[in-house]
Amino acid sequence: CHTSGMLTPNGKEYVQKIPREELTHLILKLLQAWKEPLSHFNQHIEHHQELPDDSLSKAKQISNMVHELKTGVEKVTEKMQSMGIISNSLNGMASSEGTSLSMSNEANMMSDSDFIHCFRRDSNKVQSYLKILKCRIMPENSC
Repeated sequence: CHTSGMLTPNGKEYVQKIPREELTHLILKLLQAWKEPLSHFNQHIEHHQELPDDSLSKAKQISNMVHELKTGVEKVTEKMQSMGIISNSLNGMASSEGTSLSMSNEANMMSDSDFIHCFRRDSNKVQSYLKILKCRIMPENSC
């Protein structure tokens, strides 16, 4: 996977030890790292004549959802910064760092099934990290 070089904690107990700022930064980096590969994947599958239109629209929908999620996390980050929950040290970090590892030769040469496996793996990480971040920011949700 093209994001394998990113240091990401495995296991809930390790993720819970990461400061909120670092966890937020990690979420943004993972989301940014998938922007370009998803775009290339969409272009790739558009050339498969045998795929149903539904598959093509699902692929585009996934790309849009990742973009919207990244935008949402950025807005939450800004709100957290304005409330003093985290410092302003995250400004611009995710977009510049994520771009540098977003599209490697490895991502270009992956099979579709490997690509989907890697995307699912990173999506699950982002989902878990967001849940933990939410519980740490809003403990009243009794997580």
